[in-house]
Amino acid sequence: RIGSASSLSSAIVNTRLQELVRLFKERTEKVKEKLIDSDVTSDDESPVASPAAAAVPAPGGELEGDKPLGDDHYCEMLCCTFKRRPWLEHLKSYRFPSSIDPLTNLMYVLWLFFVVMAWNWNCWLIPVRWAFPYQTPANIHYWLLVDYLCDLIYLLDILIFQTRLQFVQGGDIITDKKAMKENYLRSQRFKMDVLCLLPLDFFYFKVGVNPLLRFPRCLKYMAFFEFNNRLEAILTKAYIYRVIRTTAYLLYSLHVNSCLYYWASAYEGLGSTTWVYDGEGNSYIRCYYWAVKTLITIGGLPDPKTLFEIVFQLLNYFTGVFAFSVMIGQMRDVVGAATAGQTYYRSCMDSTIKYMNFYRIPRAVQNRVKTWYEYTWHSQGMLDESELLVQLPDKMRLDIAIDVNYNIVSKVALFQGCDRQMIFDMLKRLRSVVYLPNDYVCKKGEIGREMYIIQAGQVQVLGGPDGKSVLVTLKAGSVFGEISLLAAGGGNRRTANVVAHGFANLFILEKKDLNEILVHYPESQKLLRKKAKKMLRSNNKPKDEKGGPGDALVIPPKAETPKLFRAALAAAGRRGGKGPLGRLRWRLKELQELQA
Repeated sequence: RIGSASSLSSAIVNTRLQELVRLFKERTEKVKEKLIDSDVTSDDESPVASPAAAAVPAPGGELEGDKPLGDDHYCEMLCCTFKRRPWLEHLKSYRFPSSIDPLTNLMYVLWLFFVVMAWNWNCWLIPVRWAFPYQTPANIHYWLLVDYLCDLIYLLDILIFQTRLQFVQGGDIITDKKAMKENYLRSQRFKMDVLCLLPLDFFYFKVGVNPLLRFPRCLKYMAFFEFNNRLEAILTKAYIYRVIRTTAYLLYSLHVNSCLYYWASAYEGLGSTTWVYDGEGNSYIRCYYWAVKTLITIGGLPDPKTLFEIVFQLLNYFTGVFAFSVMIGQMRDVVGAATAGQTYYRSCMDSTIKYMNFYRIPRAVQNRVKTWYEYTWHSQGMLDESELLVQLPDKMRLDIAIDVNYNIVSKVALFQGCDRQMIFDMLKRLRSVVYLPNDYVCKKGEIGREMYIIQAGQVQVLGGPDGKSVLVTLKAGSVFGEISLLAAGGGNRRTANVVAHGFANLFILEKKDLNEILVHYPESQKLLRKKAKKMLRSNNKPKDEKGGPGDALVIPPKAETPKLFRAALAAAGRRGGKGPLGRLRWRLKELQELQA
């Protein structure tokens, strides 16, 4: 019994030791793999809190899990429970930034919007209040309230925002408070901001509330143009805003002309002649209608009677022709810039169709070319992405390539463990190609010189006896053809047909581009060669075991001669080599000499 117990305990100990050795080996392999490939994450699971730890009661005796989720947002007042709004807490804890980036800060763009609204109030309403009798003693306090609210926005822009704007000096971004304030005080913007806040309102006590005294408020035009630049930079379709802005220019010129016409009519006397406004109906609408007919030179207006009316009408006509031609030219530029890409696409399409018609290309091929043009343009918004990226600096092209392709390329088994900078250089060499439905991406037996990454769409791998059976369908994010980049000695031939299933957008990495990159990364080149050989051996191993075509020889080896037949030939030789066996023995000897 004692012997059996000791043998049992030793067996258990040996089993446990073997298990520990196996675990240590697995851990060592994982550490090695992590050291080789920095992208590989640890397989160890994150520690999970035990139920006992999760159920520890709070100091008040209540479990933590039993607390209401929104307990922090409740307060008690007058024996009632009210829910406190979270945004109030955020507003209380908000700290105004010490410096503002005028190019990327959206809060600054929002503030410019309020400044531009105040500027538009002054530009649009000052002429109306000066010309038309809309400002009366009964409503004067409303006009003054909005006026001084706009002045407050102007003042806050000077004191809080403009003195905190970052600027570039000698290539460095300056964020020092004193330097930013001094830069603003030395700028032309500060002089115009001070000029537009001249306190001419004190003259109200002497001449009354005359809106023309607020005309300097319209000099804050720099904020308007800055807002246009910042807004166009963040809009995806900036041309729509440009069209709206150009239309607003035209409407504002008509607005000012209508105010001047009412002032001229009041100066001459309302209804005094057939040319002036007769005072009936809505004064602003009727004067605006007259301004539209004058500036656009529609005609059908009554003839001016007095010298003042003639001079005013002549100036109106000259101004109208000039302003309207400028507006049409600007609108043409805006629409042309908005449709520049579409115009380029149409010109390329027309040139290609003209070329195909000249060489009498079959109609089926022409239809496929047209389909490729239409799908490529609608899916990408351009025909060749490289034309856009070539204008960017190398660093920005790399940033865009990393965001688009790095997650896919880093998962390719062939490139795991390689130098990260080598992968970055490789991302910049990727080329986008669109395949139409049933297009062959690669064919069986052809020399492979590219690797493919599926960006969008699907491809099918065909095989079988007829070469048309679908073996597997690869979707977006899949990679194929990577072994062909490093295979040598005839091992880079395609082993199957790959066909686009519907429209497929693929990224292609050519073999010559990879070779140019690997010249600068010898360690990664050795690793890739080793991985490629290993992957080729694993792919060819089933064929070798089955004795496939790779094992066939041009001259098969001769079968071994039976022992009994060899003994008979030896006996015939001892007898002198006479008879059929002797002649056969002599013939076999000649064959052996020839074979040697």
